[in-house]
Amino acid sequence: MAVITAAMVGELRALTDAPMMECKKALTEADGDPVKAEEILRVKLGSKASKAASRVTAEGVVASYVSGNVGALVEVNCETDFVTKNDEFLALANACAKLIAEKNPADVAALAALPLDGKTVEEQRAALIGRIGENMSIRRFQRFETTGKLAAYLHGTRIGVMVDFDSADEQVGKDVAMHIAAMKPVALSSDNVPAELIAKERSVAELKAAESGKPAEIVTKMVEGSVQKFLKEVSLLNQSFVKNDKQTVEQMLKDTKSTVKAFTMYVVGEGIEKKQDDFAAEVAAQVAAAKQA
Repeated sequence: MAVITAAMVGELRALTDAPMMECKKALTEADGDPVKAEEILRVKLGSKASKAASRVTAEGVVASYVSGNVGALVEVNCETDFVTKNDEFLALANACAKLIAEKNPADVAALAALPLDGKTVEEQRAALIGRIGENMSIRRFQRFETTGKLAAYLHGTRIGVMVDFDSADEQVGKDVAMHIAAMKPVALSSDNVPAELIAKERSVAELKAAESGKPAEIVTKMVEGSVQKFLKEVSLLNQSFVKNDKQTVEQMLKDTKSTVKAFTMYVVGEGIEKKQDDFAAEVAAQVAAAKQA
């Protein structure tokens, strides 16, 4: 049986907004597995357990670059929010976005080896760490090269979107990019939603439906209905358009004779667990060190 610590309960509460005791019960039932515990809470508490699921703790910025039909989106991470406002850090992120678009590196390692102002990107990163005194890393990037058009949107520096689209109206691409930043779809259409996400949603729906006590045929319909609702909510084309909720994004694109071929959205720190400092242990260590001095 896993030991359930206050820190584990606090992290699950921050992720789900569920009551502390419910978080502890879910972690106990899940034997300390936070992913399984979150699913248990969703079954018990419904949508309330996913209200804060988009919160992230790792810091950094998303930068973009577009030149004609070539563009790039990159996430560069750091330890504190303070550094995200540093001009040199921002310049490094923007320089990386431009290099990715122009040089088409295969991965982050290839990007790190590219020349930048007389040094490599890696050497510039290491030098900046030395000047600022805080660790930083290039986490991920996506490069676009299209026969159509590209639109980029940055919501501050924490959310970045790039859209590959075709339209006679440039505003369509900008509107779709802003919509994606607001509604956070995971795929272009329901057919493109990752199978593992569908399986997870189906599992939760099955558990919730089973608790209803209804006949098996009704339960089956309930599960299928929940899955179809989920697919509409997370696929771009099926979402209600933020500028006109009377139509879907797909309908808006049809009305404007436009198409969206692909998109990428980065949210800073998404999926990264930020180290939680144990302040009590830190104070105890300092006291012990003082006694030995």
